[in-house]
Amino acid sequence: MMDSKPFETPVVVELGHVGKYRQIRSTREAAECLMTVWPLNRGPRHRDALDTCLKVLEGYRSTADARRALIEAAKESEVLVPNDRLLDSKRH
Repeated sequence: MMDSKPFETPVVVELGHVGKYRQIRSTREAAECLMTVWPLNRGPRHRDALDTCLKVLEGYRSTADARRALIEAAKESEVLVPNDRLLDSKRH
């Protein structure tokens, strides 16, 4: 089985419903999420992120590259949960 290439820090996205957060902890999980449950408002950053994740899983790019590409795709699709919002939700 291929290594899932874990991220140093998870990327948190909000998919489906407001307040429904999903932590993406690895390159494999990012690729699956980008292919299956990503919102329809996909643009060039989505394509780049998926391509980068696949290259990381094949051993051609770094895990940090996949994480950065996923963050850019999440910003593009407006699903990235900023760290300050995560901190606020933990305080309540």
